[in-house]
Amino acid sequence: MIPPTRILHLHSSFSLGGKEARATRLMNLMGPRAVHVVLSAVPDALGARDAIAPDITVDFPGDSAAPPLHGKPGPRRYLALARYMQGFDLVLSYNWGAMDGVMAHRMLSPFMPLPPLIHHEDGFNEDESVHRNWKRTMFRRLALPTAQALVVPSEVLLRIARGEWGAGARSQLIHNGIDTGRYAGPPDVAINGLERGPEDVVIGSVAGLRKVKNLPALVSAAKQVTRRVKLVIVGDGPERGEIIARAMACGWDDHFYMPGFMADPHRWIGHFDILGLSSLSEQAPVAVIEAMAAGLPIASLDVGDIMAMVSQENRPFIVKDHRQLAKALGHLASDASLRARVGAANQTRAAALFDEASMIAAYDRLYGAALVGRSLFSI
Repeated sequence: MIPPTRILHLHSSFSLGGKEARATRLMNLMGPRAVHVVLSAVPDALGARDAIAPDITVDFPGDSAAPPLHGKPGPRRYLALARYMQGFDLVLSYNWGAMDGVMAHRMLSPFMPLPPLIHHEDGFNEDESVHRNWKRTMFRRLALPTAQALVVPSEVLLRIARGEWGAGARSQLIHNGIDTGRYAGPPDVAINGLERGPEDVVIGSVAGLRKVKNLPALVSAAKQVTRRVKLVIVGDGPERGEIIARAMACGWDDHFYMPGFMADPHRWIGHFDILGLSSLSEQAPVAVIEAMAAGLPIASLDVGDIMAMVSQENRPFIVKDHRQLAKALGHLASDASLRARVGAANQTRAAALFDEASMIAAYDRLYGAALVGRSLFSI
């Protein structure tokens, strides 16, 4: 019997967001074929662990039992990280916060046997939402040469990876995908606290509560909608207090809800009438795909690949600034038949372009090549 593949996951953080939703979904689909260890560069940011199925073997050793991903770069830390990697068959790293692990692999792989490493980049934090940090660009160029592959979910990031980061042919675009069929039915799980009348319109958002998501701006924009609306923001993260403070300042009162992290979005996202996004930086958000699969219209700032992701009917509501975002939300909130038309077009497009079967097959090929033909997924 073939023993399970030992996989080390190096995460910038493990609060549930798009990359964590994808990573945990892939872990669940691997089933008993793999065992996992997860390190987070933000040790207390582990909200996504609740999305891992109970039958998956996974450990979160923390800094007391594993080398930390955070801290001052240096040879001693890199040596400790490299030695730790030797206990695994495959290393999967995610985003800038895990780049010390990538650099450890780059520096020590000529001197010790290390498992293959595949790096995943899903976008930028608020400090690089407008202009990228040249020091980080150079660090990536130095660290990435021993990565077997660099995976990105968007055309924008693919151009950056091949050009600015020098990853060339090792860069691979794999679109985020979900089981779109699971989103077609009505919701069967309540959103804690949400009560709606027949005339209410619910604007919802799903995100890790980080500055780059710019959620206080969504709170302000949604409050400008003249129709009776309710606003729901699902997720956890360090910006929760700032978002609540903005909601209080705007006078949202009891029409504003923050239920925290919720697993299984296919079971509750249908309570939304509109998905609202105000992020300063995105690439190919999983939340957009989920909303499309559920038949929702999206009102968002025009960042990353969002304009290309949504249906033609939805593109007028992907806008340049927060003033236009408020208008887009208001336009959709005021017209139920428009929401239905746009949502139906989105649902058709999601099923055609973003079903997870294609994503899983691509990751199976990629990880299988690193593991010399060993398959991690049952497809």
